[in-house]
Amino acid sequence: MQPFTRRVIHIIQNIPEGYVMTYGQIAEAAGSPRGARQVVRILHSMSAAHKLPWHRVVNAKGMIALMDEESRFKQILYLSSEGVLADEEGRVDLEQHRYQPGEDFSWPDEEEH
Repeated sequence: MQPFTRRVIHIIQNIPEGYVMTYGQIAEAAGSPRGARQVVRILHSMSAAHKLPWHRVVNAKGMIALMDEESRFKQILYLSSEGVLADEEGRVDLEQHRYQPGEDFSWPDEEEH
């Protein structure tokens, strides 16, 4: 597994309940500020295998990006169960719910995989 992929997975696994991060924010934190689309691919292809809290990831506007009605509903439901409410357009308040990993955020050992 590539280091960027490993970092993205680690970041997503560590988004706490009640918070969200954007695709671009995750990409930047993982070392590739322009890698938001790669984050989308990683999230789509590896969520089940790594038990990622996929519902805690939104687009840059704080909107749920899923277009499939069932998946969209599921994400809204999961977020609301954690206290993150989406408006009628599927937007969450990033000022209130955006997670910002602190300086004490620990990275996985790049060599162990």
